[in-house]
Amino acid sequence: MLNQTRTILVEPGNADKVVERFSGPSALDGREGLIDISVMVNKKKKEQEEVIVTIRWESEEAWKNWEKSPEHIAGHRQKRGEQQSAPEFVISTTVNFYNVKAVKANGQVRTFLSE
Repeated sequence: MLNQTRTILVEPGNADKVVERFSGPSALDGREGLIDISVMVNKKKKEQEEVIVTIRWESEEAWKNWEKSPEHIAGHRQKRGEQQSAPEFVISTTVNFYNVKAVKANGQVRTFLSE
């Protein structure tokens, strides 16, 4: 299993815009290998708002298949063609990838030691 996280820092009062963007319809909907997308807002940040988007994939291969898919590539081409940059209220974005080694749910542990 692979977890992709995006930590997005925005100016106060703008977290809901990011939540809306990542929780609305997208090309990822129904994508093979996608487990889920979680969108969270840090409730303790005051001087800036922090939104974390976690995208869980069944495997690194599933994520790579998305990255090279025509839908993903077309989306990036469209954004480049529009000369669109991040909205002004976005302070920074950091993307990280994590190999999941274990998941515990309801007292049961599932391990992913081979990944």
